[in-house]
Amino acid sequence: MKFDNYNIILASNSPRRRELLSGLDVDYEVRILDNIDESYPNDIPLEDVAEYLAIKKANSYANGLLDNEILITADTIVLIDNEIYGKPKDKADALRMLNGMSNKTHRVITGVCLVSTQKSVSFSSTTSVTFGSLDEGEINYYIDKYKPYDKAGSYGVQEWIGYVGVKHIEGSYYNVMGLPIYRVYEELKKFVEQ
Repeated sequence: MKFDNYNIILASNSPRRRELLSGLDVDYEVRILDNIDESYPNDIPLEDVAEYLAIKKANSYANGLLDNEILITADTIVLIDNEIYGKPKDKADALRMLNGMSNKTHRVITGVCLVSTQKSVSFSSTTSVTFGSLDEGEINYYIDKYKPYDKAGSYGVQEWIGYVGVKHIEGSYYNVMGLPIYRVYEELKKFVEQ
């Protein structure tokens, strides 16, 4: 395959991102740095936050890259009513987010950065997700059983809540899982050809 001469590195703790990258049949390793600052300036457009954070994460790893390595970093946010829903702090926060998305459309934006010692490319992908009506019992059941505390917006589309709550998706389903894998693959191909 095109990437055989490269060591692909995924800088992510997310099991969903690992699953999606594995689906490309690409050999890769996971490399994690602790305590990466995920703050962002208040004056950038909210739509740009995910890509800004993916670039910021990549910059934290850049000095340790070898010539044949390509690093992939990503960050996903949920944007609704001009507010970013990140990972919930606790159950009350998860309840607030899921209640806020009931019967509404939100956008899931994943920013991705590809970096080597020679260059970097970044992009973001946006998917619109419409939830139907979710009642308190359904929301509590989901939070108690699936504990979505590591997920932007307090939900995983591939879990129970996605089956019973998602009414409509416009854009990449895999982006909602945490990595717009088709676009990642296309960008990787261009990255090694240039």
